[in-house]
Amino acid sequence: MDKKILSTGAILGVIAIILGAFGAHALKKVLSVEQLVTFETGVRYQMYHALFLLFLGLLKDVPKKTKNAIYFLVLIGVILFSGSIYLLATNDLTPFDFKIIGFVTPIGGLLLILGWGVLLLNIMNKKSQN
Repeated sequence: MDKKILSTGAILGVIAIILGAFGAHALKKVLSVEQLVTFETGVRYQMYHALFLLFLGLLKDVPKKTKNAIYFLVLIGVILFSGSIYLLATNDLTPFDFKIIGFVTPIGGLLLILGWGVLLLNIMNKKSQN
């Protein structure tokens, strides 16, 4: 499981760097400043959570079941949160109106918060046992 978590963190990090560069260079010419800032928010949160998965994969005292729960919360959270932000920020560039999927952004954000919360609860429970 740690290899899968670490690999996913690395993949999300690579994609975040690629999308960040794409936004800074190619999209800068076609998006408004507000849309570009929104796109960059998606990239930033994706990178934060790529690093979080790398950190999680290196932790030795978190049970596999807990790591698995955090992994899926973060992975689905990034897909929903950052993915929807990318689509919403670039909405004007496509014929499809992505505003109809805007409701998934806060769901993704909630999943990211829950991922961090599960780790926090695990740490708090470990401390109380020592």
